[in-house]
Amino acid sequence: MSVNKDHIGGLIFLVLSVTYGYYAQRIPMLPGDEFEPFHAQTLPIALSYLGGILGICMLVTSKGSAGNKFNIAGLDFLLVAKLLANIVLFAVALEWIGFTLATILFLVAGYWLLGERNIKTLLIASVPFAVGIWFMLAKLLDIYLAPGRLFSGFGG
Repeated sequence: MSVNKDHIGGLIFLVLSVTYGYYAQRIPMLPGDEFEPFHAQTLPIALSYLGGILGICMLVTSKGSAGNKFNIAGLDFLLVAKLLANIVLFAVALEWIGFTLATILFLVAGYWLLGERNIKTLLIASVPFAVGIWFMLAKLLDIYLAPGRLFSGFGG
């Protein structure tokens, strides 16, 4: 069996999903929540199962590289580093500018790093998704999303 970048990616995705699932089961719940159909652990555990299934599918369906036992040529580690830096900046921005604006900026920067340069496309791909997620979390599920330190002084 030859190992290629698809195998490595699938294995990393599988390990991250299993680790996420382990920690998702350790999320504290309020008394009585264990009897509710949806609680603090439900979505993270479902995402970890989905990630595990996708990781296994990536491992099973990846095609081996002919001849090379271990091939990491063609991996763009600089792009990976930039995307990881984008994630860290998103985490910092959440506290300061709030969920919606931080998510929009995170998505725009991620798409930009991946090669999309059309501003209209960047905004159409980012703004509706971020607003839709905000609407589902804040309005439908009634989850409080802080507006951010910069905006918390305005209007309240």
